[in-house]
Amino acid sequence: MIFVNFKTYQQGTGESALSLAKICAEVEKETGIKIIPIVQVVDIFRLASQGLNVWAQHMDGIDFGPHTGQILPKALKEAGAKGILLNHAEKKLSLEELKKIMEKRQDFQTLVCSESLEEGQQIATLKPDFLAYEPPELIGGAVSVSQTKPEIISDFVAEIKEVPVLVGAGVHQKEDVQKALELGVKGVLVSSDIVLSENPKQELLNLAGGFV
Repeated sequence: MIFVNFKTYQQGTGESALSLAKICAEVEKETGIKIIPIVQVVDIFRLASQGLNVWAQHMDGIDFGPHTGQILPKALKEAGAKGILLNHAEKKLSLEELKKIMEKRQDFQTLVCSESLEEGQQIATLKPDFLAYEPPELIGGAVSVSQTKPEIISDFVAEIKEVPVLVGAGVHQKEDVQKALELGVKGVLVSSDIVLSENPKQELLNLAGGFV
């Protein structure tokens, strides 16, 4: 599977987010590889109302009440989100915060990011649906995590057997995906390679080719 984090890029906002999510759906249909857009909260209903499978970039561990500026789980559900990305390097959470959020996740699927094996082992105790290893120094860069830190990826897969492991950071080509799969992961988390591409469909098809 390929998770595509739209972040707050202009190319992943508003009508552009809708267009990009439709491209993700097209490539998924053509290749059979699951491709999941992770979008801004303000765009969830726009995309979900078109029948698109979308995830949110964050959620807070709250119920109805006086929580101005926070993201209510039930509101995400009403908007049509199917899952949640948590603990990205750009939105770090403490383990206690993660526990609180996971208690409120209802039937959302969860993808939780980790920047180290030690953190990943702690997160695994919360039983997310997926765990993504993303070294922050490689995020948005030109060098792939699967090419530069293969031994750490292998350690993740060996030590965290109860949660499917994904990788992200610097993933740009099908060879990066192939290498990651050889190391035992189940998929990749990408962002700028797709969202900032002049031809996102071709880029997605290229990455999807790594699963063949």
